[in-house]
Amino acid sequence: GYRLSMCSKLCYAIGGAPNQVAGSAASFFLQIYLLDIAHITPFHASLVLFIGKASGAFTDPIAGFFISKSRWTKIGRLMPWVLACTPFTIVSYFLMWYLPPFVSGRVAWYLTFHCLFQALTTLFQVPYSALTMFLSTDQKDRDSATAYRMTMEVLGTLIGAALQGQIVASAHVSPHCTVNPSVNTTHSWHETPSIPDPSDPLSHQWSSSYYHASAAVKPQAKAKVYMIAAGVIAGVYLLGIIVLFLGVKERDDPYALNSDRAIPFCKGLALTMKHGPYVKLTASFLLISTAVQLEQGNFVLFCTHAAGLRNHFQYLVVTILVSAAVSVPFWQKFLQRFGKKCAACGISWMIPFAVMLVTIPNLILAYFVAFVSGLSIAASLLLPWSMLPDVVDNFRLQNPHGKGHETIFYSSYVFFTKMSAGIGLGISAAGLEFAGYKPGICRQSDDVILTLKLLIGAVPAILILLGLFILLFYPITEESRKETKLALEELRRSHQSTENLDSYKKDTSV
Repeated sequence: GYRLSMCSKLCYAIGGAPNQVAGSAASFFLQIYLLDIAHITPFHASLVLFIGKASGAFTDPIAGFFISKSRWTKIGRLMPWVLACTPFTIVSYFLMWYLPPFVSGRVAWYLTFHCLFQALTTLFQVPYSALTMFLSTDQKDRDSATAYRMTMEVLGTLIGAALQGQIVASAHVSPHCTVNPSVNTTHSWHETPSIPDPSDPLSHQWSSSYYHASAAVKPQAKAKVYMIAAGVIAGVYLLGIIVLFLGVKERDDPYALNSDRAIPFCKGLALTMKHGPYVKLTASFLLISTAVQLEQGNFVLFCTHAAGLRNHFQYLVVTILVSAAVSVPFWQKFLQRFGKKCAACGISWMIPFAVMLVTIPNLILAYFVAFVSGLSIAASLLLPWSMLPDVVDNFRLQNPHGKGHETIFYSSYVFFTKMSAGIGLGISAAGLEFAGYKPGICRQSDDVILTLKLLIGAVPAILILLGLFILLFYPITEESRKETKLALEELRRSHQSTENLDSYKKDTSV
């Protein structure tokens, strides 16, 4: 088989980073942006977050369907999709962080562009992740490319959160939060003007008590900071795609005969849903990724309102992600040495520490928890993508006379993880609404603080334990992987020789 160069792996990895940069900025900051800058209710914010994620999820099978039907072109079958959706993704991302001048249609605005952005990133993610199967026929090569990709994606997540965190930090700083708190609490926030009107003395008092005793930071100025961040991240997109296109070549895999037909999408979907290893892998990481999403989505709110760490949140987020980025190569070595199932235990490390952070919100402990969470997050990111090609190989062996199902596996996997993330974020925002979260006030009620503690501690812990329990029944071991690899190589060899024989016959008949 063809061996991948380090340069190709790097270019492949860089291509996936922009999606993570943008996704990370959104998952850490969109909720607090909608609540505190756009001033929409927690209920509406939960709708925007959930429906956006769901629209991305429902795009997955549709994307999988069209991509599995598309023909091979000069630049491959998957690459044209990746290139075509990028400009639209950039525009929708930018508009998702724009504060429109009208107030009444704001929820519809954010809903529209969040949905569009999620759907377009899906159109990118499905062909991009399925591309792993077409970089090389060698399992080790693909695992290595996946590790490169995950390191870059974690770095992308880090860059996204850090860029966004540093650029927008000024919008969430409130040095004199204790000044005139009565104004905040007496105003139910349905009465508060959505953007304080400068001519209104009360609104001036409202904004100055929230930010600074002397100079009120206008919402427009805060919104502008978010726009700058969105522009910077849009630039990262362009760069990543150019590198991917120039550095990666898509190759067809000769495990199936040329005469074999592609599996029809619906039949393929039914077959993948009956494939035992796939079902167990997906169910397990569904729960685990929901737990990670809950941690990510509520971490900034938790630090700001429940742990008294509002001046540290961007550094804590950076700590989580640096430790995740640094530990991906460690996990890659670990799973080569001890097997992929064994590496899954690393995901459970975040549980005791998250519970400790909730019970003893101490600054040094917070940094330590952030570091350990990073190790767990790295394992939870690398493992499913590293196990998925094994599942696809296992399926190929059982169905050697069909091809084109790779995108079905990848699109339905992305569908399930997105659905779980949407449900998790929806539940958390709805929980905050129920507990009575009010944007812009210095001290949230005890109910809100308790809700945030549950969303960071207890709920993720239960989800992770359930996910790991399901993973115990995942059937693909290191031995069965090796057997599959040998059997597939045998198939490729025999197919190449029969194809050669056919062409030889054609030649002699002339």
